Amino acid sequence: MAKTLGQLETLCFAYVQMRNLRAVRTDDLTDALRITLKQARELLSRMARRGLIAQVRRGLYLVPARLPLGGKWSPDEALILNTLMEDQQGRYQVCGPNAFRRYGFDEQVPACAYVYNNRLSGRRAVGTVALTLIKVADSRLGDTEQVRTPEGLTMVYSSRARTLVDAVYDWSRFGSLPRAYDWIRQDLKADRTRAANLVKVTVRYGNQGTVRRIGALLERLGAAESLLRSLRRALKPSTCPIPWVPVFPKRGTVNRRWGVVLNDQE
Repeated sequence: MAKTLGQLETLCFAYVQMRNLRAVRTDDLTDALRITLKQARELLSRMARRGLIAQVRRGLYLVPARLPLGGKWSPDEALILNTLMEDQQGRYQVCGPNAFRRYGFDEQVPACAYVYNNRLSGRRAVGTVALTLIKVADSRLGDTEQVRTPEGLTMVYSSRARTLVDAVYDWSRFGSLPRAYDWIRQDLKADRTRAANLVKVTVRYGNQGTVRRIGALLERLGAAESLLRSLRRALKPSTCPIPWVPVFPKRGTVNRRWGVVLNDQE
């Protein structure tokens, strides 16, 4: 059975559906419903608490295309992220565990959506969707693919190659090393990712540690010398070796070309 709506709630839904709106701001309702700003705030807050709509931030709410029947309504990730980034005039790309699962590297369903973006940082929840927002520089956004959702929305994901690079770059956040090395090996072997593209993405979006580790991996895999030289040119001089697997003890043979301690006991 549908939840019983009060007069103002009914008018609010009638207004947003007439205008075909999926997002509504507090001040949108003052003239439309002939209520004060305080009444509009209280109305939208009350509707959000009842699960009829979902709060994106204070003063901005998402509304369903149709009245929710029974239980609480929650928007999907695409609608949330597109609305949030449009509101912030920012850009985003879904990354980390969500991208790992999309490309078949990991079958685990993430508890939240990990999102690189150039505006917001921290955790938040919109409806039943949990977000981990990771603010990065504009230069670290890119190499993406757009995915069309069943609802007709567009969602931006890191590309396959970019996801592999980030699994090495952001290993401490995503808990992705040493698994990422196996993902890269398998993708290169199956020709799902080209070594040249992986090198290009590594040079553009990786840091020094990422370049070193991927360089050492590609050298182990017998990559073309021209590709290894491209990576090597991206490195700055350093005398401090880094571990191949950061979570293992830093003991093993040192690959001096890349400054990497091969501590994986292979």
